[in-house]
Amino acid sequence: MERAFIHFDDIDKYGLQRYSRSFDLEAGEIDRYEVESIGGARIEAKADKGELAGEYVVEGEVACTADLRCARCVEPFPFAITSPFHLRYRARQEAPEQTEEEVEISAGELDVDFYSERSLSLREMAIAQIQLSIPMKPLCDESCLGLCPQCGANRSREGCSCRSEATDERWGALGGIRELLTKKDQ
Repeated sequence: MERAFIHFDDIDKYGLQRYSRSFDLEAGEIDRYEVESIGGARIEAKADKGELAGEYVVEGEVACTADLRCARCVEPFPFAITSPFHLRYRARQEAPEQTEEEVEISAGELDVDFYSERSLSLREMAIAQIQLSIPMKPLCDESCLGLCPQCGANRSREGCSCRSEATDERWGALGGIRELLTKKDQ
């Protein structure tokens, strides 16, 4: 039977625990507008006690396939995600009284998450890892030319007859100087 949650009490009682679970996901569950559709996701993980009291370490891998929208041409394209992860969890401490003093954290504390409940959802963990694995600007191809800004044609698939003058409106005030210089030289 596949377990859906990591229970810290089981780790305390039995030691290292292994998990393997598949999920059917909807594109709306992934908080990224680039996700057109998503297939099932699979998470493989192992969880054990960490070095500190109340600390737990979870590591594993998430895999799935999705159709993403290209950032340049807006066409969907298939994308395979395989994301290894290493996470540390520590018990959430009571917040000290509010002070305006800044608290510095060490580099080793950047990958620590805090828990208040003694279980973690594998589904939520898989979704978070998938979201982190999607590129900031997904591209169907590095050489994708994108859409024509005037007619909207996909320039990677079809040509268009639009003139492509690269003008910067900030230089517009100087535009008349060229004409004046041309007249002066004549």
